[in-house]
Amino acid sequence: MGLAVNGKVFMNKTVSYTLDDLLYLMSCLRDQEHGCPWDCKQDFSTIVPHTIEEAYEVADAIERGDYEHLQDELGDLLFQVIFYGQLGQEKNHFSFQIIVDALVKKLLRRHPHVFPLGTLSSFGDEKPALTDIEIKENWDAIKSDERQKKDVFNKSALDDVPHGLPALVRANKLQKRAASTGFDWQELPPVINKLKEEIAELEEAIAQGDTVAVEDEMGDLLFSCVNLSRHLKLDAEATLRNASRKFERRFRGVEEYIADKGASVSASDSRQLNDAWEYVKTAERK
Repeated sequence: MGLAVNGKVFMNKTVSYTLDDLLYLMSCLRDQEHGCPWDCKQDFSTIVPHTIEEAYEVADAIERGDYEHLQDELGDLLFQVIFYGQLGQEKNHFSFQIIVDALVKKLLRRHPHVFPLGTLSSFGDEKPALTDIEIKENWDAIKSDERQKKDVFNKSALDDVPHGLPALVRANKLQKRAASTGFDWQELPPVINKLKEEIAELEEAIAQGDTVAVEDEMGDLLFSCVNLSRHLKLDAEATLRNASRKFERRFRGVEEYIADKGASVSASDSRQLNDAWEYVKTAERK
């Protein structure tokens, strides 16, 4: 026996729910008569902050190696896409099926080295032996061609870099996009020299007491740090998150070290704090 809801029959099943079930659940939540009041009030713009938060929670679970919670966080992120699909369908902009169809077509187009004929059925057919560098070059060329066809009004290679990205991510994307046109350092030493130059300019601005120039030069320094990370094949955003976690871990160690001595961080002088910091660093390395 099964339970009939709005013409759809749900069996007393023990099998796992499917993507179709999730799509139906989303439509129920948005039902103006019987749905969830909170979900019914949402629109594209109100969901955006939740999407960003869920994406960061996925990244955090991965970086912590917390795969038990990663599964849950991925579900939350998937739900965001499902939500946008429902909203798009209601407004006659697009549907979840259209999202999936466009994505599959794009991935087929961007992977000719895997799908030689641009179809799923061509997987496994004879394909050219390409190096990682050649695959990357093809990928960038295909994406560049897509951008040109997508918007004939784009006048710059930077036109469609989203302004809402986190600052480090956007800086990296801007630099990569400029590099795709040939505007880039070809060797590492000039990148390091540029970083040193920005530090010197920041020091000069600080010495002159020019607060406007200090902010400007600090921005240039951060931008140069992202550039160096990119040339070192590092993700600036992930690298900074790792540094933040390391600082957090060591600072907690300092708090514990000082507390064991019957004191507190706020009541300790700079020498005591430095000694505690060095102790924690040394202990961590061991």
